[in-house]
Amino acid sequence: MRMYDLIMKKRSGLELTKEELTYMVSEYTKGEIPDYQMASMLMAIYFQGMTDEETAILTDCMAHSGDMVDLSPIKGIKVDKHSTGGVGDKTTLIVTPIVAACGVKVAKMSGRGLGHTGGTVDKLESIPGFLTDIPEEKFFEIVNKVGVSVIGQTGNLAPADKKMYALRDVTATVESIPLIAASIMSKKLAAGSDCILLDVKTGSGAFMKTVEDSTELAKKMVAIGEHNNRRTVALITDMDSPLGNYIGNALEVKEAVMTLRGEGPKDLTEVCVELAANMMYIAEKGSLEECKEQVKEAIRSGKALEKLKEFIAAQGGDVSVIEDPANFEQAACHYEVKAEADGYINHINTEEIGIASMVLGAGRETKESIIDYSAGIFLEKKYGDVVKKGDVLGVLYTNNEASIESAARIFKKAYTIGETQPVYKPHIYARVEANKVTMF
Repeated sequence: MRMYDLIMKKRSGLELTKEELTYMVSEYTKGEIPDYQMASMLMAIYFQGMTDEETAILTDCMAHSGDMVDLSPIKGIKVDKHSTGGVGDKTTLIVTPIVAACGVKVAKMSGRGLGHTGGTVDKLESIPGFLTDIPEEKFFEIVNKVGVSVIGQTGNLAPADKKMYALRDVTATVESIPLIAASIMSKKLAAGSDCILLDVKTGSGAFMKTVEDSTELAKKMVAIGEHNNRRTVALITDMDSPLGNYIGNALEVKEAVMTLRGEGPKDLTEVCVELAANMMYIAEKGSLEECKEQVKEAIRSGKALEKLKEFIAAQGGDVSVIEDPANFEQAACHYEVKAEADGYINHINTEEIGIASMVLGAGRETKESIIDYSAGIFLEKKYGDVVKKGDVLGVLYTNNEASIESAARIFKKAYTIGETQPVYKPHIYARVEANKVTMF
């Protein structure tokens, strides 16, 4: 078998076989296929696409290119959740303790943030003492005892994806739905959970900018999960505005606590209730409506907040910052950005808000960047709100005073104020199951 022949086959729009895809992934991972040939294949896939069958096989090969996590020491059904990334997306901090409080096990591996999107691991590490790097046995023990553990990605998970993603990044082949789906799902399959809930973001702060593209990606990923015997469902959620009102690591933990107390913003609460209910549903805890009621009761009763404290304590975190977020270290500087005209908030460029937060120190421009856990942004005004000239749009927080001018300029540019009130946009657009899409 020759890679040259496989490139020609895909260039002609033909379907690659399981044997051919297995050969391609295995030999590339070992270094036997050079980057220039894989780059040609990625470009052929970009233009010709892949069938659901091809994408599922490619994903499985990528997942098996490294370690496959065995979660069998954890009793019961294990459910995982993955978000395609966004600004202010602290949903993992909220939904995992809710689901665990309702009796569903969550053994989750999460990543760090890079660029304008935040990472769950960074948010958790803003809690003093919290450990995201723990031995596998301790990970299993915490899930069995507490019901939830979230750690950083460990071991040699999907090395083929790591190599292929680095190549896609420099060959203009990132925006291929089959390749995006295979990249995300290979890591999810390798992580070992029985059920997978996907939170596919759409809008200016998301990778997929339209509901149509996000739905297409969701359908591909659900098909991959089901093909590999994992119960998989996806929700298409809005990222045309930041989720919630706080952006930045410790600030987002604070808002997660507020939401578990029943005091969170409407958009974040609505999305989290739906995500948690769907996680429970695919773990066979009842109908969707029954699961939604259980989720709301877990928040109402305080059980979900108590579960968050238990989870934080089990991984060495200082629970005092959960009991009172004022105990977090506070940023030395804050700056109010004010509206320059009367009107309505017609649009917020969410990616620009994320970049402003990164400039303040809350995110990484490169993998080597050091995060300021107290840095970030509070959004006083969001999409659809009425504003008067001089009203505060948002508050910037940082320990680096020199960053404020640049961050404020980016932040102000992200807001569009118009004379007419914009139309309502839903927080959740659709639910994607195997062979079924339900629009909200």
